[in-house]
Amino acid sequence: MGSPLKEFLGPPTPVPRDEVLPVSLLVSSARLLLEQHLPNNWVSGEISNFTRATSGHCYFLLKDARAQVRCVLFRHRAQGLSFRLEEGLAIEVKAVATIFEARGEFQLNIEALRRAGVGSLYEAFARLKAKLEAQGWFAPERKRALPAHPRVVGVVTSPAAAAWRDVLSTLRRRFPALEVILYPTAVQGAGAAEAIAAALDLASARAECDVLILARGGGSIEDLWAFNEEPVAAAIFRSKLPVVSGVGHETDFTIADFVADVRAPTPTGAAMLVAPDGEAWRRACRVLAARLTRAGERTLEGRMQAVDQLARRLKHPVAALRVRQEHLARAGERLDAAWALQHQRRDWQLSQLAARTARLLAAPMPQLRLLAEFTRRLPRAGESQLERVGTRLHQAARSLALLDPQQVLDRGYAIVTRGDGEVLREASGAQVGEDLDLRLARGSLAATVKSHRPASPMPLTQAPEIPCPKP
Repeated sequence: MGSPLKEFLGPPTPVPRDEVLPVSLLVSSARLLLEQHLPNNWVSGEISNFTRATSGHCYFLLKDARAQVRCVLFRHRAQGLSFRLEEGLAIEVKAVATIFEARGEFQLNIEALRRAGVGSLYEAFARLKAKLEAQGWFAPERKRALPAHPRVVGVVTSPAAAAWRDVLSTLRRRFPALEVILYPTAVQGAGAAEAIAAALDLASARAECDVLILARGGGSIEDLWAFNEEPVAAAIFRSKLPVVSGVGHETDFTIADFVADVRAPTPTGAAMLVAPDGEAWRRACRVLAARLTRAGERTLEGRMQAVDQLARRLKHPVAALRVRQEHLARAGERLDAAWALQHQRRDWQLSQLAARTARLLAAPMPQLRLLAEFTRRLPRAGESQLERVGTRLHQAARSLALLDPQQVLDRGYAIVTRGDGEVLREASGAQVGEDLDLRLARGSLAATVKSHRPASPMPLTQAPEIPCPKP
């Protein structure tokens, strides 16, 4: 029974044995033969080593357990897809089998593509990712910040890998003084996940570095699968040191990227995140050194000026004494001049007063005339004043005599009071049989009311003559 390929191609065309064919003709003939005799069939497989060029064309390997083939999906066809192409995705493609003549490589030019289901590797990746995410291993709050100025950096990778050389050269270039410790491990193949986890645990237990870089270059999903296994994720999670994941290319994502404290797009990017920028440090140090130099110069200049000022103020005792003597001499001269000026001023004032006194003494004094007039008028004024005072005193004595109760009693009148001391002014105010007191000019009497009499006019008596002193 013949193979399907022989049935498609038919019997081979004989070629003369002595004819020599150029490579381009051979490859183009093979391409035409494939395109003419191999129909557009649907082919199933799993995507691996997927890349998207800047032109928009997609390149990847379509493989199964026994074989693989290169595929190209041009931009105009990739733009019409309803899902995203990614590593491990199982698909079915309708493609033209051809040969890329420039490289002589067999490939499939995809005309149609559909999803056949999630590939086994991608399914395992998604299952572990969902599990760890539910456990909180990816939570942002548990992520640790990278040290701003690390002194020692640990690198977990294979010493034979290009990633180690990239990381080391980047660290040396950015900060040559940084100490780097390599924790060697396998990064691909059977047992790689356990070896990576052991290297991470060793670095965490030794605690001899400030930060760890987990590095591995790019590759297919199978090449990076060790970083998608749970032992590696668990080692990153329990690490006491901050971990930076620099695995694969920028488009590659692994479980280690999600668990790590910081994910870098590449191993070189991880080294740049960890190492300080030495050139920036040097620039900052130069700026600080210049500022420190300027500050020191300004301080020194200020101190020198202060010393100069103190030196100018500092004088020899003899010179200071001489200055004091000169100052005292000048003060004495000023004092003598002031005293002489004051003496002249007092002499002038005294001469003015003497001249004024002489003028006053030469002229008759009006005060003497006034004194003589006052001496003549004073006796008359005194006599007149005494007469007026005597008259007023006489009038006052007469008025006082009229008001004196004793004078009234001396004229024969009496003051009648009740037992409680109330003065009785009307006869009707006393009760028959009531005891009364009568105060006379000399002594008093006790009387009892026997009857009331009507009031009768009393004869007037002349008041006694009151002598008035003569003036």
